[in-house]
Amino acid sequence: MISTHQIKAARVFLEWDQRTLAERSGLSLPTIQRMEKLGIARSSVENAQKVQNALESAGVEFIPSNGGGPGVRIRGGEE
Repeated sequence: MISTHQIKAARVFLEWDQRTLAERSGLSLPTIQRMEKLGIARSSVENAQKVQNALESAGVEFIPSNGGGPGVRIRGGEE
């Protein structure tokens, strides 16, 4: 599952605010705010997947933790 830090970093890369992420994921702004403030573990798996799908559709690639911590990057050639 993606982390709160990955969501925030992905939003920075995409230059999205929380409202944009809410619109793109089909979730409410308060839901996104709670996810970022209280952590992904406090959210439903379905909501976390909606956020991940929205960010991946915009070109974000989530990098799993391989001993160095999880991360994000933008896929080459996409914005």
